[in-house]
Amino acid sequence: MTATIAPPDAAPTRPSRRSAPARSRTQRREARNGWALLSPSVIILAVMVGYPAGVMIYQSFTDYSVKNKVQGTWPNFVGFDNYIEVFTASQFPDVLVRSLGLMVAMTAFIVFFGVLIAVLMTRLSRTWRITVSVGLLLAWAMPPLAATVVWGWIFDTKYGVVNYLLNTITGTSDFTNHSWLENPWTFFVVLTIIVVWQGIPFVAFTTYAALGQVPGEVLEASSLDGATGLKRFRLVVFPYLRSVLTVVLVLQIIWNLRIFTQVYALQSRGGIASETNVLGTYLFRQGVGEFGITSAIGVVMVVLLLVLSWGYVRTTLKEEEL
Repeated sequence: MTATIAPPDAAPTRPSRRSAPARSRTQRREARNGWALLSPSVIILAVMVGYPAGVMIYQSFTDYSVKNKVQGTWPNFVGFDNYIEVFTASQFPDVLVRSLGLMVAMTAFIVFFGVLIAVLMTRLSRTWRITVSVGLLLAWAMPPLAATVVWGWIFDTKYGVVNYLLNTITGTSDFTNHSWLENPWTFFVVLTIIVVWQGIPFVAFTTYAALGQVPGEVLEASSLDGATGLKRFRLVVFPYLRSVLTVVLVLQIIWNLRIFTQVYALQSRGGIASETNVLGTYLFRQGVGEFGITSAIGVVMVVLLLVLSWGYVRTTLKEEEL
């Protein structure tokens, strides 16, 4: 009987350099090529965004003013004194609350009516759809200053169409020489109308394009199952629009929080600046040469916008991981 001799264990093979390196030569080359292509954009962003942002953050911790600029002297480091003054010894808290309230109202109106118009456009004939699209484009293409001037004339105290129509409808002269801009509440009503009127087209066009990506067989199946109207939109259509509407919502929040042109133009037509300032105009109207305080307000605005945008950034990162 012969004994069976088991073969000795094979020596472990050494991994080849091509199959299992941490980062292959090809990957490193692709990474270098990617950074080479991105380098012009990175340099431009560093010069146009990074440097001003760094200077603003630095100045927000100093008492830098026009005196230092004229005399060529370095400002004194004051720590968080500028931020404390902004939140305790100024109108900034009132302006912040006012701006946030306006942002919420404007964003809600813009997104609601924009989505509504987009859904209605899917039900219109070709002729009416083109007509509505042209009207939306005209409102969207008009510069904010020009739009504010036009709406300012519509609500004008002496020659405004709104006062004339209200006098005609009521059969009185109660609205003769009635100013819509002196009262802060009616000022914000006019401002909201202008901003919403120009903001709806973007949401409508974006949502209408997204609605075209909803599969027809899904809509047909939902109709056969008895889902109609609001229920079908909420349960069937909205999941396909969620990512698009998230982007639209975040963009509208950012744009509506930093409005400037419309507010400033209406203030010049009769609005009371101290009672109608938003973040943009308040920053613009700060004391001449008080760069430290102004920089602190700018930093707070940037942080606020980053916080409001974080939801969109997190959603985007999750989608990329999937």
